[in-house]
Amino acid sequence: MTKKRKSGGRAKGSKGHSDSVSCSNCGTLVPKDKAKKKTGRLTLVEPTLAKELRAAGTYIASQKTMKYYCVSCAVHYGLVKVRAKADRRRRTKY
Repeated sequence: MTKKRKSGGRAKGSKGHSDSVSCSNCGTLVPKDKAKKKTGRLTLVEPTLAKELRAAGTYIASQKTMKYYCVSCAVHYGLVKVRAKADRRRRTKY
């Protein structure tokens, strides 16, 4: 079999074994360095109320959420694009 990528699609380097995480969509176990991570903020306040509170100078706390996706789910959701063979070696910001 030919090898598609030098790294095998992972960011492990020569670190040995890496932990596995569960995909947020399908639940499959993926190595943490191979999974695509998406971070976001979750606020408990409605946007209209938050705008009024910010105008009054209030601090609104928000919770940080992290979701891990396997490569196939990341492609499905558009987090990662399918690239041409010549462009695969070039790193891009996701």
